[in-house]
Amino acid sequence: MAALAAPDPTDRFYALVRLVGRFWLWFFFRSVEVHHVERVPGRGPVLLCINHPNNLIDSLLVGAVLTRKVHYLATAALFRNPLVARFLTACGAIPVYRRQDDPDKMDKNADTFAACFRALGQGRLIGIYPEGTTHAETRVQRIKTGASRIALEYETRRASPSQGEPRPWQGEAQPEASRVFGSEKARSAPSRADLKSEPVAVIPVGLTFEARKSFRGRVRVSFGEPVPVTPYLDAYREDSVKAVDALTTAIQWGMEAEILHVERIDRDGLIRALDELFRSELVRELQEERGLGSSQIDTFRLSRAIAEAVAYFEAREPERVERLAGRITHYRAMLAAYRVRDQAVRARLEHLSVRRRILRSWEASLGLPFFAYGLAVNALPYLVPRWLARRTAQKETDYATTRLLASIVAFPLFWGLEVWLVWRLTTAAWAALFALSLPLSGLVAYRYLGGVGRLRNQIGFGLLALTRRQSASRLLAERRALIAEIEAAKTDFLSATKGSSF
Repeated sequence: MAALAAPDPTDRFYALVRLVGRFWLWFFFRSVEVHHVERVPGRGPVLLCINHPNNLIDSLLVGAVLTRKVHYLATAALFRNPLVARFLTACGAIPVYRRQDDPDKMDKNADTFAACFRALGQGRLIGIYPEGTTHAETRVQRIKTGASRIALEYETRRASPSQGEPRPWQGEAQPEASRVFGSEKARSAPSRADLKSEPVAVIPVGLTFEARKSFRGRVRVSFGEPVPVTPYLDAYREDSVKAVDALTTAIQWGMEAEILHVERIDRDGLIRALDELFRSELVRELQEERGLGSSQIDTFRLSRAIAEAVAYFEAREPERVERLAGRITHYRAMLAAYRVRDQAVRARLEHLSVRRRILRSWEASLGLPFFAYGLAVNALPYLVPRWLARRTAQKETDYATTRLLASIVAFPLFWGLEVWLVWRLTTAAWAALFALSLPLSGLVAYRYLGGVGRLRNQIGFGLLALTRRQSASRLLAERRALIAEIEAAKTDFLSATKGSSF
């Protein structure tokens, strides 16, 4: 029987933060796809091992899709500001002193294991980022051993709680958690009662952002199969280093399985380019041949299949990969030289039906007044956070978090001022209607703006076709040939792998 979590006075505050975070994530992202959340136990100790592509948003996303409270291990650098420190502590975060941030404060990490044991022993859920830092690479960086050490030592002590003090971290950073769990007992080894709980469930978690910097983009949160800890316990008692390394590798593989993992960094650009050029072709093929709707197609699976195909040919026909990469580079250079985008070239090749063109024309005509209204009342709260993020974000992984936090302030502030002005100039009823129209008109305007961008690109290509017909024809021919070469590679890949599927 799992130990019930002790009452936590911060749970109500955490629930409030989670509610607010869920609203803003819904507003900021077009969709949040959640896969296999049922793999996270509803009770008992859990250790989530999460990749870290987007700073604070990562924690907001995982916390938003889970009903249980998550105690995150967070770098102590975030706790230097007293106000932020109080907020994080109230949310249950555990500060981690990393050598690169606080080399003179490593002695404060003496209670790390005991604090994590106490949380797990009380049936709590801990979230850890084993990579140790945020990064913009399309892969899981080599993870550190902290998660494995916590899991193995906890399981060892749960089976034999009469053992002495926990093993030291052997040079890795640990969190000072007495502020979070609020007791001097947190500095000692957990008691026998604390460890009478179910085995810890180690769950790899993968976060994938379709476009890291885009407003109203898509994000995928995927929970993997639990990584078993018990098979490593005997080895851990005999040789802790080897057992920790082995479990760390298993966790690494589990995390890689939940994201689009590109082993070779130098091929990341090629895979992204192929995804941009060919994924829409795959989606259209699935829609036409299998009758699938857009919501039924897993675009993440398509992207992974593209990455797998590149890895397959890299190992067997590297010259084919080089030839394709060169052709894509040449096509992109042509696009840049003629100042057009691939979307416009693709649209010209698709030959939209008359019915679809008429429908788009009607949508554009009817939507223009709503777009103008939405643009007028939402321009400032939309543009100010974007400007701040561009000016202040030091890393690509900080951009979305900075923009989201600025939006949380900017939208209520500007909307509040606008509603107040309408109320002063008219009546309370009109002000209430105006307030209701603000978020809806903003979303309509943003969607319309995307259509305007596509139309502008198509007009640009149309002008090129009128003024430089041969250049436009070369672009069309180059894209046809490029797609034909990719199609041939897809056919060869599916034939050779027998069972792999896009």
